[in-house]
Amino acid sequence: MLTILGFAMIATFLVLIMMRKMSPIAALVLIPALFCVLVGQGAELGDYVLEGVGNLAPTAAMLMFAIVYFGVMIDVGLFDPIVRGILRFCRADPMRVVVGTALLAAIVSLDGDGSTTFMITVSAMYPLYKRLGMSLVVMTGVAATANGVMNTLPWGGPTARAATALKLDAADIFVPMIPALGVGLLFVFALAYVLGRRERRRIGHLTLDEALEPRTGTVLVKTGGSGTEAAGTAAGTGTGGADRGAPEADATGRPASGGDEDTSGDDDGFRGLDPERDTLRPRLYWFNASLTVALLAAMIMEVLPIPVLFLLGAALALTVNFPHMADQKARIAAHADNVLNVAGMVFAAAVFTGVLTGTGMVEHMADWLVGAIPEGMGPHMALVTGLLSLPLTYFMSNDGFYFGVLPVLAEAGAAHGVSPLEIARASLAGQALHMSSPLVPAVYVLVGMAKVEFGDHTRFTVKWAALTSLVVLGAGILFGIV
Repeated sequence: MLTILGFAMIATFLVLIMMRKMSPIAALVLIPALFCVLVGQGAELGDYVLEGVGNLAPTAAMLMFAIVYFGVMIDVGLFDPIVRGILRFCRADPMRVVVGTALLAAIVSLDGDGSTTFMITVSAMYPLYKRLGMSLVVMTGVAATANGVMNTLPWGGPTARAATALKLDAADIFVPMIPALGVGLLFVFALAYVLGRRERRRIGHLTLDEALEPRTGTVLVKTGGSGTEAAGTAAGTGTGGADRGAPEADATGRPASGGDEDTSGDDDGFRGLDPERDTLRPRLYWFNASLTVALLAAMIMEVLPIPVLFLLGAALALTVNFPHMADQKARIAAHADNVLNVAGMVFAAAVFTGVLTGTGMVEHMADWLVGAIPEGMGPHMALVTGLLSLPLTYFMSNDGFYFGVLPVLAEAGAAHGVSPLEIARASLAGQALHMSSPLVPAVYVLVGMAKVEFGDHTRFTVKWAALTSLVVLGAGILFGIV
């Protein structure tokens, strides 16, 4: 019964948010509360929620102060040279911009933290997508999928969990997987190329000078196929100027970000490149760059817990760049919307995970899936593990999968002569899909900063992320790693 209700709860949640019948926050809170009552454990709802909130509180604190920190870095101009450099490299070509998004997300993912990756990637790329009128779900989808492949780094989490759960060495799991993960990353770049060409056909592309000029007067936009030019005004009525009054279109031409689209400013998306904004601190550029590098290095070296590092970093960045109290308050207020949206989403997700775990739904779902494996598949448990890692790491937390399900799969494989190392490596295949799971706090940073509806992101990304995971698994089998 708990198995059926667990799958029903997850399906109800996904259907409602993808159909935009409920907001993610409301769905994350109300749906698990309803199902908690249906399983007859309504009296324990408070305990489940508090346990979930307690588990995710450090994550929420980290995200809150990380948003403030990187928001201040955007304000003072730390990422302006990066944005301009990428734009010049991309030549205002949508195809190059999408490939550049994948490349930037993959490089920044080396720090091992998805939230940081998404903050930096969106901060750098969002102005380009808005200025060129590109689909924002393409940006979030490509960034999430690239980060998912890189999330398998030993310090990223999943590999360490697999090693701990099966009492193996993380290097023995990860190093042989490098060729398969490399194929997965190449597939992400190829996917970005295809999606970028689709965007180019849809909107054409600006010349570099046209893309950099302010949004006033007339902008000439080169259309994709005919080679003709169309005029657009500052309001974004032309072919290439993004219409601030209408949602972005996705790669198929449908609106990509519904009611969450910010239309409050004339050029909100391009403000990051405004050389005249009064928050710029060019004399402090190298201090801010050094502080950011030191912060990321401290995260990788685990000098202090990540929430503490971002708390200290945000306080130091505010104090040095904006010594006056009024300016500090203004910067905090400027980023309050992002902080509230992301932190609220994390605590709402705590209700979902708390109920899913506390009621025993996760355990029953995992047991049912493992029990459903045919006896004849025993010698192929590595392949089975890789395939199961896609849905299980999407519908469960990494902790639940690696500490709850993986040992059972490894034991079943060992009975048929399958090495625990093969099982562990196969379990990493689903990470490209995992990074778009509604149970991953970092994904809310991604969609929140990009002003994309979570349902739109899910509908667009899941198929590509699942395909990437299958490519990684297929490469692992082909190379004899899995």
